[in-house]
Amino acid sequence: MKTTILLLALFCSIHAPGQHNLRFAVLDEASGEPLPDVSIVVKGSGRGSVTDVDGKAVLKNMPAGKYPVHFTLTGFNEKILELNFPLTPDSIITVQLSPEDKEIENITILSSRTDSRIENTPSRVEVIGLEEVEEESGVKPANISWLLGDVAGIQAQQTSSVTGNTELRIQGLRGEYTQMLRDGVPLFGGYAGGFSVLEMPPQDIRQIEIIKGSTSTLYGGGAIAGMINIITKKPVLGKKERSLLINQSTLKESDLNIYLSERRGNIGYTFFGGGTFQKQVDVNDDGFSDVGRLEGAFIHPTFYFYPNEKNTISLGLNSSLQERQGGDMIVLAGFPNNVHRFYIRSQAYRNTGNFVWESKLNSSSKFTVKATTSAYRRNISTNVFGMKAKQLSWFSEASYVKKLSRHDIVAGINVNGDQFRKGLPDSTQISDYSHVTAGAFIQHGWKLHPKFIIETGLRGDYHNEYGTFILPRISLLFKPTASINSRLGGGLGYKIPSAFESEIDERDYKKIQALKNLKAERSYGANWDVNFSKEFGEVEFVINQSLFLTHISKPIILNANAGMFTYSNTTEPLVTKGMETWIKIGYAELEVYLGYTLTEAIKQHDPIQPYLELSARDKFAGMIMYEFSEKVRTCIEATYTGRQYLDDGRITPSFPILAGMVQYNPGRFSFVLNCENWFDYRQTKKESIVIPPVINPGFKQVWAPLNGRIVNLSVKLRL
Repeated sequence: MKTTILLLALFCSIHAPGQHNLRFAVLDEASGEPLPDVSIVVKGSGRGSVTDVDGKAVLKNMPAGKYPVHFTLTGFNEKILELNFPLTPDSIITVQLSPEDKEIENITILSSRTDSRIENTPSRVEVIGLEEVEEESGVKPANISWLLGDVAGIQAQQTSSVTGNTELRIQGLRGEYTQMLRDGVPLFGGYAGGFSVLEMPPQDIRQIEIIKGSTSTLYGGGAIAGMINIITKKPVLGKKERSLLINQSTLKESDLNIYLSERRGNIGYTFFGGGTFQKQVDVNDDGFSDVGRLEGAFIHPTFYFYPNEKNTISLGLNSSLQERQGGDMIVLAGFPNNVHRFYIRSQAYRNTGNFVWESKLNSSSKFTVKATTSAYRRNISTNVFGMKAKQLSWFSEASYVKKLSRHDIVAGINVNGDQFRKGLPDSTQISDYSHVTAGAFIQHGWKLHPKFIIETGLRGDYHNEYGTFILPRISLLFKPTASINSRLGGGLGYKIPSAFESEIDERDYKKIQALKNLKAERSYGANWDVNFSKEFGEVEFVINQSLFLTHISKPIILNANAGMFTYSNTTEPLVTKGMETWIKIGYAELEVYLGYTLTEAIKQHDPIQPYLELSARDKFAGMIMYEFSEKVRTCIEATYTGRQYLDDGRITPSFPILAGMVQYNPGRFSFVLNCENWFDYRQTKKESIVIPPVINPGFKQVWAPLNGRIVNLSVKLRL
């Protein structure tokens, strides 16, 4: 036996000199971050490999000789190294790829959990990148509603003429069907969900990822219409970031924000803080605020610890204080009387703590633990009613990712819950509740062929009140040519009932009866798109065509009966379907975008008025941007919103909105002069929205802007 082993060892030693292993580490030249999915091909040898999630790859058993080694990745310039084998055994060569000069979607999708490039993600994900986010931070520093409202298939809809609350409608469905996340963690819901999109300034956001249609496999219920994941910035080793932003608008809004970021060795941090003051404004001089008063302050510090190169731990705190008040201008000025008494005031306090531990077990595996707790308190006061309540929400998750050359596997478990408690004195019939949901999920991405990827997922959730939900999902990516790709996907979703919807006037909370005998809404949906991208000389041309369908079984509707409000499930479904088309053309420093969305949202339970209220059937969008130099650029945007149906069956007129921006960046400063709604289009030019009496008025549904033309100037200083 010993003789045999000796002969085998001798045989290996004789042949080993002709075969060599070589390791590579491929980095982004601009950011220094590792690049996954880089194709490495050794011409003339038949050898090749692909970098893993850490940007590393190994070429095994290389024959002796001189070979050109090609490194390629979409969005980066190809790099070729001439290597003469043999090299030092098990040596590591670091390669840096430079991004291509032209703007291209070289984006990593974090919502997939596998950190895949956008061109290799079977699910259709739309990304608002850092450049767009930073531009919007100068246009609208207070929140991200304007930024998301520019995306095809998303409609930013104001729901309250008094408080200014705004919801995001994806593919025709109301905002309650969209799940909002920050760094993959659910943020809002129930009593805390009313002003979600208005409570997120853009200054510390790295990118925004949008998935339309049911996306419940990885992140749970509530994502029937889609999911919006806000990805925040992280500190970069050896790089300091200091910025101060000041903004003032003609609508009497003032903003002051500061952002700090730095990493030294094993410790890093980010800090975002600031405040907003918006004075009440009566644009149409009818005696009632079209823009309510807002006083808000927030801080968001996050500390990062890097014990070693494989582990990252972050601890964060997100605190905000906001007070919104709208109503009769005489009351808001501090001079109420027997006739002028109407107002609505909302005071909200939120404190959220986050913990994330990410461990790279090896070059292809990653283990992540997340936990967050949010304490939310909101005090509502009006001239006829008051309410105080608090909501404690919590979320915990452990997930595992295995990323191989042809397979990506994600698996995990999570437990989350929220507890609602009313304060005293209280006159509402809304009941206290405690909800807990436990879930497990698994997702498998399989690269069957370089031109075909299939991704399947399955999730199981158990809710302590509404039972069990099994949520399968499948997505396909087909890339027949370098210029054409197509995605097809679909899955199931669900949403549990909630008494707190954005359309309800706060004065009516006391009229809402306790939720009884309700079932969770269940859905299925599908999306299909085809994308063509090609360069014709110096012209870059991209066109995308997509179709969508969402079917919600037993949707919950609000019923008015004898002055009281109740919720009930209907027997007939709510169905939305339609298509999106957008075209992007780039030439030198000029970029043009054109988009059209057709949406048909049908309430099959309502034969008299079957069209979903405030869901625009047609929406056109266009944008022209030109960079005169590295310091100066300008942008003009236009939208055209088609007719909408109201609760009473009326049809609204269509209307255009035009906006323009000029940005000047001299050195450390950045100046943005922006004008929204050039034509000053307002709903109040078409009709009065106030329903008498003055002492306690009602308001018509808001279907168009109320605030009119707005001009703002922001100054950003980078230190």
